[in-house]
Amino acid sequence: MLKISVVDSRTQRRLVLEGRLIAPWVAELRAAWKRANAEPDGRELVIDIGNVMVISQEAENTLLQMMNEGARFRCCSGVLTKHVVQQLMRRSKKNPVQPGMGDQKGKE
Repeated sequence: MLKISVVDSRTQRRLVLEGRLIAPWVAELRAAWKRANAEPDGRELVIDIGNVMVISQEAENTLLQMMNEGARFRCCSGVLTKHVVQQLMRRSKKNPVQPGMGDQKGKE
């Protein structure tokens, strides 16, 4: 099961993911990303994967695509999520890193 919450602030729209990021939930993430990306209203888009317990290869590919489209990632807790984001950044076309606070940036 995967829970996706959208948290909007004045400067940021954050998709908070909790649970298992595997099929069929990867399709739900793609749909949520598409909706969030359609009308960002000048806010940066952040994907918070700090509470994700399992990430499938399909999910990694989707996260990489999102990173290449400009998503930032937050993964303050969890060795798994930090490791996955670091690996994705190595594969990313954009590849800059934002230091501190566990945030990983797919675009500057």
